[in-house]
Amino acid sequence: MQDVLAAICDPTRRAALALLWDGGEHCVCELMARLDASQSRMSRHMKVLRKAGLVLDRRDAQWVRYRRNPNLAPEFAAVIDAVLSAEHNLERKVA
Repeated sequence: MQDVLAAICDPTRRAALALLWDGGEHCVCELMARLDASQSRMSRHMKVLRKAGLVLDRRDAQWVRYRRNPNLAPEFAAVIDAVLSAEHNLERKVA
C-alpha cells in the first residue's frame, strides 16, 4: 500500500492516472502534451507509477505506450478510484 500511496501523492501522476483510468492505451507523447510536461519529466513520473504496479508499458517504435494495469488488486483500484473521484469533485467545486 505504501508504494501506491507514494505514487499517487504527486499531482502530475494523479493527472496521468486520470487519463489512463479510462482503460485505453496512451502514448507518452499524448500524456506530455495534455499535462504540459517534458519527455524526461513524464518518463520519471510514469516509472514511479509502473514500479507501484499501477500501469503497464509497451514500447512502440520510439514511443512508449501506457495503460492501466488490468491485474491491479481490487483494493488498490478502489483507492485510486476514490482519490481520482474526490479530486475531480473538488476541482468542480472550485470551478
